[in-house]
This record gives sequence, C-alpha cells and structure tokens, in this order.
Amino acid sequence: MPNPTELTCDTDAPDLYGIRELLTDDERQIRELVGRFVDERVLPIIGECFEKERFPSELVPEMAQLGLFGPTFEDYGCAGLSNVAYGLIMQELERGDSGLRSFASVQSGLVMFPIHRYGSDEQKQRWLPAMARGEVIGCYGLTEPDGGSDLGVMKTHARRDGGDWVINGAKTWITNGTVADVAVVWATTDDGVRGFLVEKGTRGYTTRDIEHKMSLRASITSELFFENVRVPESSRLPEAAGLVAPLNCLTQARYGIAWGAIGAAQACYQEVCEFTGQRILFGEPLSHKQTIQVRLADMLRRITTAQLLALQLGRLKDEGRMHHAQVSLAKWNNVRMALDVARDARDLLGAGGISVECCPIRHMLNLESVITYEGTEKIHQLIVGREITGVAAF
Repeated sequence: MPNPTELTCDTDAPDLYGIRELLTDDERQIRELVGRFVDERVLPIIGECFEKERFPSELVPEMAQLGLFGPTFEDYGCAGLSNVAYGLIMQELERGDSGLRSFASVQSGLVMFPIHRYGSDEQKQRWLPAMARGEVIGCYGLTEPDGGSDLGVMKTHARRDGGDWVINGAKTWITNGTVADVAVVWATTDDGVRGFLVEKGTRGYTTRDIEHKMSLRASITSELFFENVRVPESSRLPEAAGLVAPLNCLTQARYGIAWGAIGAAQACYQEVCEFTGQRILFGEPLSHKQTIQVRLADMLRRITTAQLLALQLGRLKDEGRMHHAQVSLAKWNNVRMALDVARDARDLLGAGGISVECCPIRHMLNLESVITYEGTEKIHQLIVGREITGVAAF
C-alpha cells in the first residue's frame, strides 16, 4: 500500500490500490503526455467553450500530432499503442471534457475502426492516414429519429441502381456531423444492413447542427439527411454485413467511454477535495467534518473500483479475450459512477457549484448524455442480464 503521506487529492484520486504500478512504462508515459495536453491546452478554455457552445477545433491538429487518432492501429501512420493506453487517452481527454473525448472516440472507434476492419484496401489507403493526421474528420451515422436502442427499425435505405447505390433517410444525434469530411452510414438493403462511406458535398447529402443543448455543449451534434444520395459501389464497406458490424463498432466506442468517464469523475473529485480542504465552516475546514469525509471516501471507492474494472477490461482486450457484455458492464458501472460523483461534487461546492467556473456542473450535464448514448444504462443492464439468464428481455 502507498505511504499515507503520498495519499494526496490528485488525479490518481489517490492511488490507494497502486494502479499506476500496474501500468507499463509506455502506458504511464502516454497518460502523462495527454494529461499535460489537457492541463495546458484544454482546461484553460473548455469552460468558455461549454458556455458559448463551441467545439475547440483548434485543438484537433495538436491531438493528431500526439497520435491520439486510431492509436491502437499499427499501420497507416498510427501509433500502435495498447488498448490500455488508448483507454488512458480517453480518460485524460474526458478529464478535460466529454465533448473532446467524444470527438476522439468517434474519429477512432466509430470511423477509423470500421474502415480498418471492414473497408477495402483502397478505402483504407485513402482515408486512414489522413484521419490519423487529423486532416480528415469523420462521423458515424447510425441513430435515427425513430430508432435509438432498437436498430431493427432502421429506415435509412440503400438500393442498387446499376453500379451505384442510392441512399434515402435521416440520422440524428451525430457527433461531428456538420464538420465531417466523410460519414460512415448504415442503411438497410435487400441483402440486410450495409455500411457506406458518404463524402461531404455529395449531391443530396445535407447536415444540420442540433443547437440549444444543455449537455455536450463543447461538442458538435448534428442531423444527417439523405435524399437520393448516389454513391458508387466502391463507397460500400465490402466486409460489413448485417447488424453485427455496426454493433462491433459500438463496442469499440463503449470501451472508450468506460475509461473516459473515470476522467470526468477524477476531475470532479480533485476540485471538491481542494475546495473542502480550504473552505472554513464553524472554525475548521469542511474536510475535517465526518459527513464530508464519508462522502469523499465514497467517491474514492467508486473511482478506484471503476479504474480496476477498466484496467482489467483493457488487459482482456489486449489479449483478444474481451466480450461485449464485459464492455456493457464497464460502461454501465463507470458512467453511473461518474454521474453520481459529479452530482455529489456539485452539491459539496454549494452555491458556487452551479457556476461554469467549477467543473462538476459541466461534467454532470455532459454525463447525462454519456449515460444515454452508445447504449442507455438500461440497455447495458439487459445485455448483462442476457448473459446471466440466456434470455433476451429487450
């Protein structure tokens, strides 16, 4: 166990279980590298970005330079990091803001992954190096106005017309939609669900931002519309067939979320720990009160549990043994943990806790979206329930 004098309220929260020691040197270095980027470049501006509903696009080239896009791929100019290292990247980015992590998560897990996994050699060569460099931005078109959790009601349709495909339909709640150079779009066909790459500027393809959000305000969220959008056969992902393909992509994104939520919780914990140590009430710091210590201890318990869960999940992924139900358990547990920590931290900060100058209210509002997207909490509970009972109760 670490020396008690080392148990300070830092982003390790504090590291009671020596989790840092369980990381490789490379994993520790990437965490510190991204952590410095967040401290120096993200935190000074993110409150204002959230307040003004602006995504900090100026940070994208720096993120690319750090190798944060598609970092687990060993080719196409990517960094070839472990999945644990990727998780730590997501953790540090979300310590800054869920919107920034969402951007990187979509770019890597929902666009680069399906192209790498299901795309042709030509598609990989065209898109992946440019995406790794941050020169091309992608989005993921799956969710529809009439269907979120139930993918079986997908209405976006693609039909063959000679050597082309003609796509009609709409997608909504799409991160990066209006700034994306290419969209991975899932549509029903006569042969089941298929994936297509639709480029910005294609005739009949339009996008529109969803505004006036109270969550993920430092993130771009959009609607996509397809009106007789014609794409060639070369734009179809040749190895993607059926719902299993988009679901595999969601598993990649959910894995990153399970790590990212820890960062949001750590940020809230750190701020409230500092505040309660400085705030004097009835002649002594708040942190000297029994009820405050109990609440801080409960935050630490939750964060530590989530860290260990994510780390084991990452090791299983690196060994090729990760199961999607394990990802559901981690996403469910860790996002719920982070939302509870953010809410409690906001309360402990008192009246000041509602100000954007304090991070818990921002993280709390963001996490209200994170607990819903990429599978709601109930969906993940039912996925785990199916593993327990063998019966799908959706």
